[in-house]
Amino acid sequence: MNQKLERMKELSALLTEASRAYYQSDDEIMSNLEYDRLYDELVQLERETGTVLAGSPTVSVGFEALDALPKERHGAPMLSLDKTKSPGALAEFAGDHEILLSWKLDGLTVVLTYQEGILAKAVTRGNGEVGEVITNNARVFRNIPLRIPYQGELVLRGEAIITYQDFQRINEEIEDVDARYKNPRNLCSGSVRQLNNEITARRHVRFYAFALVKAEGVEFHNSRGEQLNWLKSQGFETVEYKKVTAAQVPETVQWFAEKIQHYEVPSDGLVALYDDIAYGRSLGRTAKFPRDSIAFKWKDETMETHLQAIEWSPSRTGLINPVAIFEPVELEGSTVSRASVHNISILRSLKLGIGDRILVYKANMIIPQIAENLTKSDNVEIPKFCPACGGATEIRSASMREADTVETLYCTNEKCSAKKIKSFTLFVSREALNIEGLSEATLEKLIGHGFIHTFADVFHLAEHRDAIVQMEGFGEKSFANLLQSTERARKTTLPRLICGLGIPNIGVANAKLICHSFAYELDQIRSASAERFAEIEGLGEVIAASVVDYFKDPDNQQTLDQLLPELEVEKPDLSSGSEQQRLSGKTFVITGSVEQFANRNELKVFIEERGGKVTGSVTGKTDYLINNDTASASTKNKKAKELGIPILSEADFLGMCGENLAND
Repeated sequence: MNQKLERMKELSALLTEASRAYYQSDDEIMSNLEYDRLYDELVQLERETGTVLAGSPTVSVGFEALDALPKERHGAPMLSLDKTKSPGALAEFAGDHEILLSWKLDGLTVVLTYQEGILAKAVTRGNGEVGEVITNNARVFRNIPLRIPYQGELVLRGEAIITYQDFQRINEEIEDVDARYKNPRNLCSGSVRQLNNEITARRHVRFYAFALVKAEGVEFHNSRGEQLNWLKSQGFETVEYKKVTAAQVPETVQWFAEKIQHYEVPSDGLVALYDDIAYGRSLGRTAKFPRDSIAFKWKDETMETHLQAIEWSPSRTGLINPVAIFEPVELEGSTVSRASVHNISILRSLKLGIGDRILVYKANMIIPQIAENLTKSDNVEIPKFCPACGGATEIRSASMREADTVETLYCTNEKCSAKKIKSFTLFVSREALNIEGLSEATLEKLIGHGFIHTFADVFHLAEHRDAIVQMEGFGEKSFANLLQSTERARKTTLPRLICGLGIPNIGVANAKLICHSFAYELDQIRSASAERFAEIEGLGEVIAASVVDYFKDPDNQQTLDQLLPELEVEKPDLSSGSEQQRLSGKTFVITGSVEQFANRNELKVFIEERGGKVTGSVTGKTDYLINNDTASASTKNKKAKELGIPILSEADFLGMCGENLAND
C-alpha cells in the first residue's frame, strides 16, 4: 500500500509539472504518449487504493495562465474530456443515440461573447475556471466575424489554431533555429496571448467554433448539429463533423484517420458528442469530465526496429541532445530513421543500448518518438567530449519538482564551434561569401558532426563526402551543388571578406568604407589603430574600437590566417584612368532616399571606389545630382536644373556606370 501511495505521489508530481509546462510555458517535457501512459497508471492506482491525493491531475482541471493579460472567471466551468483510444469504446458511448464525431483541434480554446451583433469579449480557457481576456487579439483573427446578424447575447466556444502551412512559414522567418516553435499549438498559444495584436494579426490565427453556449430565442430542435449549422449561418467557421450511429463509428473513424494525413489544421484526435441536447444534459458530469462527450485519441501506429546508434547533437546554447538512429521503418506514410531522445534522463529511463529492439511511433502522426525499449540493454555511454569541438562535457541537473529531476548534457568550452553558429551563418550569407546551400540548420548539422570548426573548413567539405551524403536532407546532387557553391565563393572581394568575419558593428556599408579608406590593403586594416579607424567618416570611436579589439584577438588573427589561403581576394585597380576608375574627375551630390544601396554613405563609397568625388551641395562644379525623385521640387533639384546639371535616379546612375551592384 505504501509503495502504491509513493508511486502516486511521484506520478502526480510528474504529470503536474508536464501540465504546467504545457499550459503556462508552451513547452513539452514529455510526449503525449508518455503523459497518457503515466496518467492511466495513476488512475489505476487510485482505483486500487481508493485514494485520491490532493492536487492529483485526475481531479484538477489545469493551471492559470501567466499574469500578462486581464483575467476573467467563466460563467460556466470548462471541463476536460474523458478519453479513449478504442473505436469500440466510441460505439459503446453512442449506444442508441446519434453522436457528432468531429476533429479534436490542437490549439487554444477561446470563448467568444457577442452583444447586439458585435464581438464584445474573447477569453481563453485558462484553467477552466478563469481565463485571460484577449478581445483585441481575437478581433484580428483571420476568420472571426466582427458583426453577426443575431442581435441577442451569443456565447460560443471554439479553438484558435495556426495551420501547418502558416506554422512552417513563420518558423522559416526565424533565423535562430533554437528559437523556432516546436509545433503549431505552441505558436498559436503565444500568438493568441500577445500584448500587441499587430503580432497576432501577422500570425494568421484562425478560429473554429465547436460549441454554442448561449443564444436565447433561437430554436435548435434539440440538436447540437443544428446549433453548429446555425453558427455557420452567422458567419463562423465550425469544426468539421459527421453525425453517425454506433454502427457507423468504425468507418467514420477510418475516414478521419485517412484525412488527417493531409489535413492542414492541427488535430490530435476526435470528439464524440451526443446530438440530443436534452439527453446529454440529463447525464450531468463527474468531478472532472462532462458525460455528454468523450475524446478519442489516435492509437499511434508503432513499428519495431533496432537502435543503431545514439548521435549527440550540440547546439549554440551548449546543450548536447541525444538523437536515436535506428533501422528505417515506414510510419504514417513516410520513412523515419531517427528520433530525438530529448535529454539524458529520458535516455536512462528507456535504458537504451545499441542493438536494442525498440518500438517507435509518430506523436500525433507527425513527430517520431520512441514508445518503448523491448531489450533494455542500457549500454549507451554518455560522451565526455563534445563532438563539435572536443571540449569537455558535463551533466547538469535541474529540479523541476522534488520528485522530478531532469539531467542534460552540456559542452563547457566557451569557444565551441557549435556555439558560434551565428558567426558561420553570417560568413556564408549573401552579403559576405554568398555560399548557397549552407542554411543555418545545415551548418548546425555539419558543425555538430565535427566537419566545420573554422571558416576555412567550409572549403574542405569534400573530405567528408561519404558521411555528408548519408545525412538527413542530403544526397549526391545536393552535395555536388554545395561543393560548386563553395568553389564559386573562393573568388571574393575584400569588403565581403571583412563583412563575413563577424566584427561587431561592421556590415556591408562599413566594410566598404574601411576597405576604401585603406586602399584595399588588408595588412594595414589588421594593424591599424583605433584613432586611424575613427578618422573614417561614418565610423566613429565605438565602431573603431570594435574593429581594433577584433584584430587584437590572437584567435581571430589565426582564423583569418587559415582562411586567406582558401580565397582569391580581388583588389580593385585604383590607378587613375583604369576601367575601375571610370568616374575619375566627376563630382556628385546625393540627395533623398536610396533603394539599391543600404544608405547614402554606401553609395558615396561606391562612387569614390571608382574615382569619383561626392560633395554636399550643388554648385557649378557638380557634374551629376543623384535623386530617385527626379521630378521633385526640392532645393537641390531646382539648383541642378538652373545650372543644367543632369539629375539621375539610382537606376540611371548604375546604368551609366555599367555596373551590376549585386556582384559588387
